[in-house]
Amino acid sequence: MNMSQKIARIGPLVAIGGAEDKTAEAVILQRVMEMTEVEAPVVGVITTASSIPEEVFPSYAGVFGRLGAAETLDIRIRTRPEADDKRFVDMIDRCDIVFISGGDQMRLTNTLGGCKTLEAIRRRRAQGAVVAGTSAGAACQSTTMVYGGPSDDSLRKGAVKMSAGFGFVSGVIIDTHFLERGRFSRLMEVGATNPEYIGIGLGEDAAVLFEEGVIRSFGPGHVVIVDSSQITGSNVYDLHDGEAVSVSNVIMHALVDGYGYSLSDRRVLTPQELGASRVERKVAHT
Repeated sequence: MNMSQKIARIGPLVAIGGAEDKTAEAVILQRVMEMTEVEAPVVGVITTASSIPEEVFPSYAGVFGRLGAAETLDIRIRTRPEADDKRFVDMIDRCDIVFISGGDQMRLTNTLGGCKTLEAIRRRRAQGAVVAGTSAGAACQSTTMVYGGPSDDSLRKGAVKMSAGFGFVSGVIIDTHFLERGRFSRLMEVGATNPEYIGIGLGEDAAVLFEEGVIRSFGPGHVVIVDSSQITGSNVYDLHDGEAVSVSNVIMHALVDGYGYSLSDRRVLTPQELGASRVERKVAHT
């Protein structure tokens, strides 16, 4: 039996903003590796979202091997029939870490949605495996996901395109490459129409760990939180599609490594409030 199958707790869930460092220290991917209880984990890289899996997989195989993976599996699912193939389900069942690469999140949800490989990912996480994704592999993790909308002018009714995601985490909307591609207006438009959602804007080489109602930020980049629950006014309901949206009293926070955010209290948590994370405690005792 794989050692990770003995773990009772649900596995960690990590969302990465894209363009994470795969050379030198590879801080984010190193932290992902440290989240498993397995000393030499099996890592499965799902490249479904990518149009160039033959280039994406080797780059991850190299870095995960250097960071101590016993094996890195090439889970190259390209079609819905393949997403039900026992061969790929068995590969996922072997994984201690399931890593979902970037690309097109609609390709991900269209290919894996309702199929046995997605069931296998959920099952492995319930058994304690780490599930992590970058770029499209992060955006797809929420119950509702952003899949489109211009970066430069999304604060218009209907400009942001949303669809169902995988539902690994609820109550949030995740956007990636957030600062580098100027996507602030995307999450503001989402907040104007759906104030109950917490917007999580992940910068490149930045990540969050979803843990017990808390978002923990890590990596060299920034994580921006967009909280629209306290907006005092918006004209969005009076508009036709494409017209400019007005919204007031949107709250934003910028988090860096070590800081967190409480999803229940909707407030920033300092490193002192968070205390040692599960990963830090593990490292301290090894």
